[in-house]
Amino acid sequence: MVPTGPGRIIQNTFTAILSVEFITGNLGNGFIALVNCMDWVKKRKLSLVDQILTALALFRIGVLWLVLLNWWFSVLHPAQSWTGKMVKMIYITWIIIRHFSIWLATSLCIFYFLKIANFSNSIFLYLKWRIKKVVSVTLLMSLLLLFLNIVLMNTLIDVWIDRYKGNMTCHSSLRNLAVFSKPLLFTNSMFIFIPFTVSVTTFLLLIFSLWKHLKRMQHNARGPRDASTTAHVKALQIAIAFLLLYTTFFLSYLVQIWSSGFLDKSLILLFCQTAGTAFPSGHSYVLILGNSKLKKASLSVLRWLRYRFRDVEPLGS
Repeated sequence: MVPTGPGRIIQNTFTAILSVEFITGNLGNGFIALVNCMDWVKKRKLSLVDQILTALALFRIGVLWLVLLNWWFSVLHPAQSWTGKMVKMIYITWIIIRHFSIWLATSLCIFYFLKIANFSNSIFLYLKWRIKKVVSVTLLMSLLLLFLNIVLMNTLIDVWIDRYKGNMTCHSSLRNLAVFSKPLLFTNSMFIFIPFTVSVTTFLLLIFSLWKHLKRMQHNARGPRDASTTAHVKALQIAIAFLLLYTTFFLSYLVQIWSSGFLDKSLILLFCQTAGTAFPSGHSYVLILGNSKLKKASLSVLRWLRYRFRDVEPLGS
């Protein structure tokens, strides 16, 4: 059902916001991938953090395009029929791309934590000296969760198909798909909660490391702004922005679970899509501002654009 009156205005507003997120997200993530790929072509190698950033940017571009397709079918074509095979293909693709975009972001948190934090604990020092191995093992272990997520998803879809097979001949509209989505959304939220917990843990440990560092500097009567403190504060600023966007993304899933019986209502679905898309879209700019190479490249592009448009003469002059 197409909203009318105020509902139509709200839908148009969410659609406009989602469109801006889609465009800015593709520009930001595309910029990260392009800069790092050009750097790789020039130097024939990429650092670990640049490898993570490039892969993260590419998967987030995939997420944004899947959000666009989901919005297209759910809002513009709500009467679309789905076969069980189509549902499986859509959800598997979504789960794989979303999984890597989330776990790569989590691996980035782990990398910055191990790189910046200072603890005398032997376990921490062991991990700090083997950052690359820690990140690799984290991503490999996440594959087990990905496999489990896909298996559970297939099981839920098979149950759903069996339930509606007699009446719908293995087809369903978005209305019935929304009813089915509740257990699937709940399952997916549990798999999202795991990397979210890891990110929060590294954030809290980074705060504790900064507190210990400041306390140690005061004891040694040193200035409050040495290089280590600056690195801590910068990392905390990036982590705070990351967690705010991550929390918004996670809460959008919870809203969908709570209102799963109304997911056929386009306004609720569009609200959740808009809130969730802020994470892959907005976080790209946080990463650009927090990375010296990307920030320098972005400033160069902005200067080029400023000079380019300044030299363009108005029509009729």
